[in-house]
Amino acid sequence: MSLTTALPGTGHASDCPPAFHIMAKPRGAICNLDCEYCYFLSKEMLYPGSRFRMASDLLEAYIRQYIEAHRTSEVTFSWQGGEPTLMGPAFFRLAVELQQKYRRPGAQIGNTLQTNGTTLTDEWCELFREHNFLIGISIDGPRALHDRYRVDKGGKPTFDRVITGVELLRKHRVEFNVLTTLHAGNAGHPLEVYRFLRDEVDARFIQFIPIVERANDTGFQEGDVVTGRSVTARQYGDFLCAVFDEWVARDVGRVFVQLFDVALAAWVGERPGLCVFEPTCGTALAMEHNGDVYSCDHYVEPAHRLGNITDVPLNQMVGSEKQRQFGLSKSDSLPRHCRECEVRFACNGGCPKDRIIDTPDGEQGLNYLCEGYRRFFNHIDRPMKLMAAELRAGRAPANVMYQLRMEREALRQTFKVAGRNDTCPCGSGRKFKKCRYGKMQPADYRPP
Repeated sequence: MSLTTALPGTGHASDCPPAFHIMAKPRGAICNLDCEYCYFLSKEMLYPGSRFRMASDLLEAYIRQYIEAHRTSEVTFSWQGGEPTLMGPAFFRLAVELQQKYRRPGAQIGNTLQTNGTTLTDEWCELFREHNFLIGISIDGPRALHDRYRVDKGGKPTFDRVITGVELLRKHRVEFNVLTTLHAGNAGHPLEVYRFLRDEVDARFIQFIPIVERANDTGFQEGDVVTGRSVTARQYGDFLCAVFDEWVARDVGRVFVQLFDVALAAWVGERPGLCVFEPTCGTALAMEHNGDVYSCDHYVEPAHRLGNITDVPLNQMVGSEKQRQFGLSKSDSLPRHCRECEVRFACNGGCPKDRIIDTPDGEQGLNYLCEGYRRFFNHIDRPMKLMAAELRAGRAPANVMYQLRMEREALRQTFKVAGRNDTCPCGSGRKFKKCRYGKMQPADYRPP
């Protein structure tokens, strides 16, 4: 079948959104590490006998179709895996050449690449610097926390090799951000993780990704039991709250935590810009090494295969009815418990892959992380309102640090003169000695 002929039921090019996101996996699930919680390594079983290397003609077809499908002035390619650097630098030099070949006049082409950092060399970093790649580095915290699950094929620790990769990126002045997964091994150490990333890795852009790993033999999103490596909802909420308190006190405008930025967008009334918290999804897809396209990176499984770019144009798969329904099902399946929740505007039920528990009234489809999300979004409500007000006034959200510092100082002065049997100034109605503020050190006071 030609690349300009649609298969029945795949939709039309005009149904394709003006912009969408593809996680391209030129080596598929092949990786030089064996991280114990990795959800993608098992995808190798989908392609028995494959060489797991994207061919140059397929790469060209993908780049052409991806650029043609976008109706925006900026087009960003995302390279993931497995470990995409196992393709070698020549593959990405060819990719850049092809991007320029098919680039529309005036359009800007960008590239992001997610790596475990252990394969980086001077040659890689020179390529990244020359072509302005944004690199994502996967690191889970200080040595002991990182090495808990992020091991190589021999079960050996990887921390030192990752740090060497980070140092190479710095040496060549390559822009990078950090992706940190939260799991049973590190979620109980929020400030240790955050301060390490901020102070030792010198990360200025940080993503925290919760590990919710299904306990099954297929590697698909099946079943309602998670592994012991998974973060709990309470751990997740506590981690985010602790990091947020540190961040909002000293790092606003200096360190950018993806989830905090997304939350601020929600408090300002804008779209979050992250599929996990959008009301619907479906514009973040994945493409395997052979050109197979799937509805989502977390649903690379037969039921969610949309087709192959050698048979069906990419824009028709993205605009297909099947993909549209996949995206709409996120909102259509939202339980009443979520629809009535006070933080729905920020959460929207979270990622559908994690909706595996029942609501308090027995309805299916509640997010496994609900308790954590609800605690976090309620916890940050007041600082977010302050930052949103600064933005609307045309001022810097970082002003919140000064505002909160002045409020804390006023609280200290008020509590300093409160007697143990006086009514607590916080407004709780309790005696000061029995209120939580009466049990705090002055440095820990926060506005009620």
